[in-house]
Amino acid sequence: MKEIVLDTETTGLSVKDGHRIVEIGCIELDNLIPTKNIFHCYLNPERKVSESALKVHGYTDEFLSNKKKFNEVVDDFLEFIEGKKIIIHNADFDISHLNNELFLINKEPIKTENVIDTLEIARNKFPGSGISLDALCKRFRIDNSKRDKHTAILDCELLSKVYINLIGQKEPSFEFLSQKDNKNSEKKITHNYSKIIIKPSEKELFEHKNFISKELKKNFY
Repeated sequence: MKEIVLDTETTGLSVKDGHRIVEIGCIELDNLIPTKNIFHCYLNPERKVSESALKVHGYTDEFLSNKKKFNEVVDDFLEFIEGKKIIIHNADFDISHLNNELFLINKEPIKTENVIDTLEIARNKFPGSGISLDALCKRFRIDNSKRDKHTAILDCELLSKVYINLIGQKEPSFEFLSQKDNKNSEKKITHNYSKIIIKPSEKELFEHKNFISKELKKNFY
């Protein structure tokens, strides 16, 4: 199953105040495994970036002035996300801005039934605890040290790892084809394995080696 992890950066918080998107980042997942397919662009928002937003992502008006406008990338963007579930942290924010951009150029909005909000999953799973992307990275021991500023692609990379942990602390499953059955059709066998890897200590390795070399030579039967 293919999904899209998506994040945006904007000129400010609310579309009601005329704020626009300045960056879109998308990473494709196939059975929870990141593929090489990404969608990323900076956008000319056709307005000034607010001071508060500038502190968050650092994209200046000068930097954005020569970037493409949303209507120049919209077809590629919609094609990239078509038919796939969209994973977003705090989906209300990103979807409101994306649908505002689509509305401005007379395009159909993104349907909310196609969206999975990891903020809602985290809120239900960890009531009363921190559920920001940084807080979840800390909870799941995901390295977010490069997140000095918010950038759409980096946040997508972090969110893809958070998402895997949120839905059960499982790494992606791998599908193998079994031998053909009596009807000459092939069945897929899916194997899951735990994300949590516990490495033995040096003492445990020594005791295990000692057990193998000495104790297993005895006849217990």
